[in-house]
Amino acid sequence: MDRRRPTSSPPDSRTTFSISEIVVHDHPPAGGHLSSTFNDDKSSRWRTLLLAYKTLGVVFGGLVTSPLYVYPSMPLKSPTEEDYLGIYSIMFWTLSLIGVVKYTSIALRADDQGEGGTFALYSLLCRNMNIGILSTQHVSSNPGRLQSTLDENNQKPSKLGKFFENSMVARRVLLFIAMLGMCMLIGDGILTPAISVLSAMDGIRAPFPSVRKSLVEALSAIILIFLFLLQKFGTSRVSFLFSPIMGMWTLTTPLVGIYSIIRHYPTIFKALSPHYIIKFFWRNGKHGWLALGGTILCITGSEALFADLGHFSRSSIQIAFLFTIYPSLVLTYAGQTAYLIRNPNDHADGFYKFIPGKVYWPMFIVSTLAAIVASQSLISATFSVIKQSVVLDYFPRVKVVHTSSSKEGEVYSPEVNYILMVLCVAVILIFGDGQDIGNAFGVVVTMVMLITTILLTLVMIIIWRTPTILVALFFFTFFCMEGVYISAVFTKIPQGGWIPFAISFILAFIMFGWFYGRQRKMEYELTHKIDIPRLQDLLSDPGVQRVPGLCFFYTNIQDGLTPVLGHYIKHTKSLHKVTIFTTLRYLLVPNVHPQERILVNKLSIKGVYGCTIQYGYSDSLELEGDDFVNRVTETICAHLAVYSQSNEQDVEEEFRNLEEAKHVDVVHIRGKTRFHIGDSRGWFDRFILRFYEVLHGNCRSALPALAVPISQCIEVGMLYEA
Repeated sequence: MDRRRPTSSPPDSRTTFSISEIVVHDHPPAGGHLSSTFNDDKSSRWRTLLLAYKTLGVVFGGLVTSPLYVYPSMPLKSPTEEDYLGIYSIMFWTLSLIGVVKYTSIALRADDQGEGGTFALYSLLCRNMNIGILSTQHVSSNPGRLQSTLDENNQKPSKLGKFFENSMVARRVLLFIAMLGMCMLIGDGILTPAISVLSAMDGIRAPFPSVRKSLVEALSAIILIFLFLLQKFGTSRVSFLFSPIMGMWTLTTPLVGIYSIIRHYPTIFKALSPHYIIKFFWRNGKHGWLALGGTILCITGSEALFADLGHFSRSSIQIAFLFTIYPSLVLTYAGQTAYLIRNPNDHADGFYKFIPGKVYWPMFIVSTLAAIVASQSLISATFSVIKQSVVLDYFPRVKVVHTSSSKEGEVYSPEVNYILMVLCVAVILIFGDGQDIGNAFGVVVTMVMLITTILLTLVMIIIWRTPTILVALFFFTFFCMEGVYISAVFTKIPQGGWIPFAISFILAFIMFGWFYGRQRKMEYELTHKIDIPRLQDLLSDPGVQRVPGLCFFYTNIQDGLTPVLGHYIKHTKSLHKVTIFTTLRYLLVPNVHPQERILVNKLSIKGVYGCTIQYGYSDSLELEGDDFVNRVTETICAHLAVYSQSNEQDVEEEFRNLEEAKHVDVVHIRGKTRFHIGDSRGWFDRFILRFYEVLHGNCRSALPALAVPISQCIEVGMLYEA
């Protein structure tokens, strides 16, 4: 390989370099361009329609199966025709405003480069306000890949953005809101499978009243265990299996609804007039307000519509919702309501009672299968948010497996999957009453929706620069609407509503303990970091030797070197002849272009280099050990060939040293650090840091993600003074 240097004067030797700077892009010939563009557009449309079909089996399960448990969750007492018309009007406008306007039209446009959910909104805000803990600079030099990021960063900061940048309290409140949204969404992922499958299986008891409730609960638990065991095959394979089931459900339930409308109450659609809502609350007062705790369940699963965005695409989700899910729900609820108007006391089993007897068993089978599918939407969303928070270092490291080579957001976590399975089964077996689970479910749904409204409002003000009148209209409409729902469901806390708060508290405590410990560790490393002059002093000691081989020394800080380095040199009296100080750097963007993945620079000490491995929170960290070593050394060689200030003979010597060191031995050294917590620390520090040590001792290492052979790994222990 010819690595001749250019004759132009080189920049400073510490200039970073990515391999993309020497990539030559070949442009296709002009001939046939129009034809290929037409074919690409046509195939793109078919791909979008195929994705829209697949979303039925993953994204919308929880939302489209909500008719199973909405009416049974309402505390209705002797409801009248006017009451049912008011309830249907509330459900229609809830679906239209929250489902169509808020999520489908607005929230899906607030993606963080393809990723959705509350944590993606938080990272988007952090990146644009420059308030995140993680670095957001030098994201990419590829002008097409992250142009939106660069454009956003070049905007003049808004007044609200400046307020967040200058206020530590505001930043902590924003972080707390994002954490709470994530914890509530995980709680949703536990409760959705439980209530969906339990409500569907309860249909056995209608034709067979002698069947005990405990048997229904046991069957529901078995079905859920089977569902969680399928997760390892990935969202694409699962959705391919589940989408036909969900398509059947989405088609058959509105057909039953139309039949019920024609037979029982053909004028049901007069309830679309909002004045029925006013009459309902005027007539029922407090009891009408309490009924909202069940009504809100008609929009369950709407957050998965946003959180699962990384698994699919915006257009595919919009097409599926607007042309299949929304019409299906409107017609199904209309049919249920029409039946209940003529049979007002059947609301405790509001779904199965409105199914005609001739199609009862086919619909029972479809309902049970659909309930299983419904669980998938929140399970997939849970995997996505856990993965985002792990990569952003807000959650202990767990194993994350990318189950698709074409869709980067499609992930699976074995540990999270089995914990969800245990918790779902526990909720069913311990809190088997569907109404108690429904009460808990309502709390989760409203909290997540309200948090999304708050974060979306900040995005509209700070990033989109939406006109004030439109922001005020959005915030007032949805904050008031969801606030009323929250006030109703909070009355259900003693009757099961405490469950999601308990789950969220445990998760939030884990996240806070991990976050606090990581911050304290970073503060210590920045305070005691080793700079280049200090490293030169250490190596100038006559007792310190440069041993043969190639060493990757991992450090968490970029402006300096980890204190573990000084500890290592002091006690081993050695450093490898070729040492590459390597930092895994997570950016507040979903993806970093592969050609921007590795950044290198030459330090002012012979044989010592700096290397930064950049990842977004949706990128796979998996690189084979040998492939990783080769890519880094090739990038260093390219950097030396272009930027080295040494003469050509010295550069060739560095090339040879790199190759020789690589063939002699390769080792990967990382610090295994712990806190030394003295008695002088306060009780809060002692408790939280010890809890962090428990989490840190049981989480996964960052190095296995690079597929480094165990025989090449060395851990250097060091105590940090807390």
